[in-house]
Amino acid sequence: MKKFLLLNGPNLNLLGQREPGIYGSETLELLENNMKHLGASAEIEIDCFQSNHEGALIDKLHDAGAQKISGVIFNPGAFTHYSYAIRDAIAAINVPVIEVHISNVHAREEFRHHSVISAVTRGQIVGLGLKGYELAFHALKDL
Repeated sequence: MKKFLLLNGPNLNLLGQREPGIYGSETLELLENNMKHLGASAEIEIDCFQSNHEGALIDKLHDAGAQKISGVIFNPGAFTHYSYAIRDAIAAINVPVIEVHISNVHAREEFRHHSVISAVTRGQIVGLGLKGYELAFHALKDL
């Protein structure tokens, strides 16, 4: 059975509370449950992890490489814009990673317009809300 990792970075534990006008009213728990259900319908296991700590996210990426995870759906949050350590962790594993952002980062503050990790991901989905996670799932499933 294929296995995907759903990885969420800093502040995404506050989905449903944090700036609902930007991030929506659905919670991380609901997102994770919906993704697990989507995975089950395609016979793909979804392992979910969220952390506000850069090192914990890097460890999960390393584990994904070691555990033969088939793909990673990753919203790195603010680490997108400056974490070369996360960029290097993605580059170090032989697992396709799709970068997801709930909001359209290109229509927001200037500092959000650049991703230091996008060059080492398979693709990037931005601005489609939680639907972006589903699209990333389907893209990974079809690889």
